Amino acid sequence: VSALVFQDDREVYFGAFGLADREMGVPMKRDTLVQIFSMTKPVTGVALMQLYERGLFRLDDPVAKYIPELADVKVFAGFDKDNKPILETPRRAMTILDLMRHTTGMTAGYSGVDYVESELKRLDPSNRTHTLAEEARLLGQVPLAYHPGEHWLYSPAVDMQALLVERLSGEPFDRYLQAHIFGPLKMTQTGYYVGPERRARLAALYDWHEDGSMTRQGDDKALAFNTQHWPLTPGSYGLASTLDDYMRFTRMLEREGELDGVRILKRETVRLMSTNQLPAEITDRSWLPSKGRVGFGLDFTVRTAQPQGDEAAGTVGEFFWDGAADTLFWIDPVNRIAAVLFTQYMPFGKVPLHKDFRDAVYAASH
Repeated sequence: VSALVFQDDREVYFGAFGLADREMGVPMKRDTLVQIFSMTKPVTGVALMQLYERGLFRLDDPVAKYIPELADVKVFAGFDKDNKPILETPRRAMTILDLMRHTTGMTAGYSGVDYVESELKRLDPSNRTHTLAEEARLLGQVPLAYHPGEHWLYSPAVDMQALLVERLSGEPFDRYLQAHIFGPLKMTQTGYYVGPERRARLAALYDWHEDGSMTRQGDDKALAFNTQHWPLTPGSYGLASTLDDYMRFTRMLEREGELDGVRILKRETVRLMSTNQLPAEITDRSWLPSKGRVGFGLDFTVRTAQPQGDEAAGTVGEFFWDGAADTLFWIDPVNRIAAVLFTQYMPFGKVPLHKDFRDAVYAASH
């Protein structure tokens, strides 16, 4: 595990412990590359909102205006007397706001609607051998689990944000990120592909077991996304990064869109992204409440109430997200804290690492 914390625009903590590769005896270090999984999502959101600032779309625009592959998607409404699926027209169009706050009705495997999940598995739209456009075509054939705007449900919506970036900018998504985010922020270690010259710094990935032991996942699968070139450049996951690189992204957000004299987003855009966008009537929020008493902004979780009981320490107004291998970052505008935590094991959340780290940061900051 490794961690980096800035407060009041200066580094106040760095620590690295244990091994990035246990079998090879490689220590976890400051320049270790890790797979950040869903911490890719906020990067995608920033890319899309740069185009929003250029006036290329509105948040209430129908997604199908730019991604016609999703124009005819239907909503699963049960089975008829012959056990055939009933597919309804959505009550309203899926919007770009829905994409950014996970209220499209699309699913990534958490809907609890068996027929929809079976269709998702059968069509496999997010397979890494597809392009973003091919993913959209296949997602258009998977029924929605719910009508747009009625439930919070984790989904491949951020991949569709990446496709929007491609279509609105005219640039391949990975090249757009390099030209407009990574390059300007001097994030020299972040990207989908980790070349041979950097591969020794890429951490292994482990499975955590109930007895506390860990088993290494096979590198041929666990590291394959970052050690080979694939057609898919997903907005939802896939980037590898270092502590310092991702901290530059995090500090840019904590500073409301600017770092070292380079402005990535306007202040008001960062404030919009970090403001809860979930209406009170959206009460079905899947596993989002497991993050605490939170809402959801544009590709960030937003804390809406002070932590109580055994919740991890935090502050109302902070925004954050995490990754499948138990990585985490958060931004606390009140206390001017930017924090990044890296580790590489699955499944997510089986030990109280995030709570322990958060509690320690806030105990030290006060």
